[in-house]
Amino acid sequence: MSVLEIKSADQCRHDLVALGEVMLRLDPGEGRVRTARQFSAWEGGGEYNVARGLRRCFGLRTAVVSAFADNEVGRLVEDFILQGGVAVDYLQWRDYDGVGRTVRNGLNFTERGFGIRGAKGVPDRGNTAAAQLKKGDIDWQKIFGEDGARWFHTGGIFAALSDTTPEVVIEAVQAAKQHGTIVSYDLNYRPSLWEGIGGHAKAQEVNLEIAKHVDVMIGNEEDFTACLGFEVEGVDENISKIEIDAFKKMIGTAVEAFPNFKATATTLRAVQSATINDWGAICWAGGEFHEATNRKGLEILDRVGGGDSFASGLIYGFLATGDPQQAVEYGAAHGALAMTTPGDTSMATLAEVERLIGGGSARVQR
Repeated sequence: MSVLEIKSADQCRHDLVALGEVMLRLDPGEGRVRTARQFSAWEGGGEYNVARGLRRCFGLRTAVVSAFADNEVGRLVEDFILQGGVAVDYLQWRDYDGVGRTVRNGLNFTERGFGIRGAKGVPDRGNTAAAQLKKGDIDWQKIFGEDGARWFHTGGIFAALSDTTPEVVIEAVQAAKQHGTIVSYDLNYRPSLWEGIGGHAKAQEVNLEIAKHVDVMIGNEEDFTACLGFEVEGVDENISKIEIDAFKKMIGTAVEAFPNFKATATTLRAVQSATINDWGAICWAGGEFHEATNRKGLEILDRVGGGDSFASGLIYGFLATGDPQQAVEYGAAHGALAMTTPGDTSMATLAEVERLIGGGSARVQR
């Protein structure tokens, strides 16, 4: 029996709706942003990546709620979203002034990292259309009441974009709960985003309020500490019994404070180098902890988006099986595969994910 009461697919137009900013990612490949002469273009955004992964890898019906300045860059990102199969019905378009003084689209320059050099992101997202969304801009009653969604996902990146975006998140999660939609939230703490709107104190104020409406909370130990105030003791940089036990203790405290949490989950990553990580995951649900297969020495091409792909696999597992152990295995396997290809978004297939869960090797498939 599932630990989550999820509406049936025939009741809803969408399996999942995500709220977040989608940026144009510019990637110098094997080089550095500071010396690049050409870039590969992708789309990406923490919350959107989950919707795209669920659509392209797992074949579910997903949509994204966001906003763009109506210019060639915005239409390029829309085209990427369409290629990913994510519905664009809920996108909002803002008139562009020709310069970007009043509204613009977000850019994210991202280099992958290699060996001793870590990955590096240089976001350029001030004054974007998505950051200017405010309470009342989105018709949540249509999305959750008329069209219907089984699951709603958003996160701390969108909540940190401006003074108004937290109100949009709270409005959305309240509407989702009103219509029986499962709500997941990835804390995704980014100090640089919160700095200009109140810093750490504001991050806790906002996330503690949002947490009251969340069914499935996702985040690592830093996220739970910074955003919700739950301290983790005895954690080092390696995945170890000490770290897992400490995380379990912290989760126990969190679910006591927020009895509305039906499940919580985190990835467990030990960084040996930018290209070699140990990778695992753990999920609490139904009063028990469920650990995914721990993959030692996982080779990584591009780590950006690995956590988002974990989230989409986790959500798929709950939607498809209702089993927390299966859900965390789907999440860990999908996140691992997503980090073997470039860009924020997953290029994995469901067959590949299930083969990895089943212990499949990296032998050539012919």
